[in-house]
Amino acid sequence: MTKKIVLPPQEGKPSDVEEVKKASNYLRGTLAESFQDELSAAIPDWDNKLLKFHGSYMQDDRDERVERERKKLEPAYQFMVRLRLPAGVAKPAQWIKLDELADRYGNGSLRITTRQTIQFHGILKWNMKKYMKELNSVLIDTIAACGDVNRNVMCNANPYQSKLHKEVSDYATKISQHLLPRTNAYYEIWLDHEKVVDTQEEQEPIYGALYLPRKFKIGIAVPPANDVDVFSQDIGLIAIIENDELVGFNVAIGGGMGMTHGDTRTYPQLARLVGFVPKDKIVDVCEKIMTVQRDYGNRSDRKQARFKYTIDRLGLENVKKEIEKRLGYEFEEVRDFHFEHTGDRYGWVKGDDGKYHFTLFIQNGRIRDFEGYPLKTALREIAQIHKGEFRFTGNQNLIIANVSPRAKKSIQQIIDKYQLTESENYSALRRNSIACVALPTCGLAMAESERYLPTLIQKIEPMLKEFGLYDQDIVIRMSGCPNGCSRAAMAEIGFIGKGPGKYNLHLGGSFEGTRLSKMYKENIGEEEILATLRPIFAHYAKERLEGEHFGDFVIRAGYIEAVTDGRDFHKQKSNV
Repeated sequence: MTKKIVLPPQEGKPSDVEEVKKASNYLRGTLAESFQDELSAAIPDWDNKLLKFHGSYMQDDRDERVERERKKLEPAYQFMVRLRLPAGVAKPAQWIKLDELADRYGNGSLRITTRQTIQFHGILKWNMKKYMKELNSVLIDTIAACGDVNRNVMCNANPYQSKLHKEVSDYATKISQHLLPRTNAYYEIWLDHEKVVDTQEEQEPIYGALYLPRKFKIGIAVPPANDVDVFSQDIGLIAIIENDELVGFNVAIGGGMGMTHGDTRTYPQLARLVGFVPKDKIVDVCEKIMTVQRDYGNRSDRKQARFKYTIDRLGLENVKKEIEKRLGYEFEEVRDFHFEHTGDRYGWVKGDDGKYHFTLFIQNGRIRDFEGYPLKTALREIAQIHKGEFRFTGNQNLIIANVSPRAKKSIQQIIDKYQLTESENYSALRRNSIACVALPTCGLAMAESERYLPTLIQKIEPMLKEFGLYDQDIVIRMSGCPNGCSRAAMAEIGFIGKGPGKYNLHLGGSFEGTRLSKMYKENIGEEEILATLRPIFAHYAKERLEGEHFGDFVIRAGYIEAVTDGRDFHKQKSNV
């Protein structure tokens, strides 16, 4: 007889965020009143905590803090708004509206995120409701794009597997819809829907009144491509294809990149495989996994609240058994799969349905008109003639998808007209780079990221040319803080911000996205970064094996130890 597993609940006083959720009346709080208050450009902190569930954060321009404080002005408050776009898909008409809104209400730019969606910066408090209504006019919402809920569901872009991509993308949409909060609060506050008279009758059948202990992320990969970094997700789903048909998914649980400097109880972690399920069961499987985190996640210490810590505290096998108990059946054995890369494949690709897809590199996901590179203008022109769709990738790039053979020539003419592929952005290192927003808008940033990584790459590239590595694909990522939005802890070369101009240098992630990196040097600036990397590049150029990626080489050569479990992330290198 199998011994019954009883999981212990997490004890401790609820955190302040739990108290805010409890008193929020299903995410309403006093948001409506706060956004009508014209005395300040800000909203109270407790409402800002709730606003995340509605897809937005309050921020301020940190470049202006000192000057505004000197003038005795409040900080330059503004709002970042993130869209919910399952699988990262938008129609041309939606793109045109997003382009307009960026100019009308935002800072003139669109930012592709590492979760395959768009976020806007610089929206003022008085414009938020108008902005939300205009988004809704093209059938886009922001609900659950942030907050302690399931966030935007990612899906492999896979432009060359048209039929499979559509089916897998549909599952991403189904999962996203199924796991949406059911509260009417979003629609009341932003879209003027009729208010629920008695919210006592309102129900959250999946989340309950307190929602999740922390954010929750789901991504779907279709081997051999792993552009969603499937092992960085709370639930990573790996599509299994047999005889050119999608039969189901391998399920991995408990990934997450965030940590806190100086707190070794926190660490990035890779999701771990627990089994295979047929495709028709996958939506329910995601729900049941999420409810285990709902019931057993840490609601006292938010630094220990992610699903990865719940699994490591209770044990992977115990959590798996609890999921199976809720499902009413056991997972099947994991099926074979193989990943080859986490990056995107650029330029034109012909899908198996005869349509074409063009993947365009977008440096750090920022879309605006740069000097000599009118990117935003070019994409608006493409959107005006495009009949297919736009897809955002997990690497902050853009795919002009489902282009007919007849339309391909017209779109290529616009690409050529604005020289979109003839910039210095197209070096191999840049094509494999990701950076989070960081300064000046992110309140968590300790160092620059988006604004600095291109400059650092420009200084690394001459070394790569010198050693014959300029065309070598190397995954390089930078985060302005240890929260992990750019997934730097999985990069072959990762930089995690420690302070102004200072970074922890990490090495040893895998090109396929199956291994964590490990800190090689702590709290170093640009001069030491370049001096550290130079001899390693020289060594790699001289002694790499055929086809050997940089992350694999630094482990084989003894620079760093391989890390496949986050609990080993902080362990010092042994002398063996």
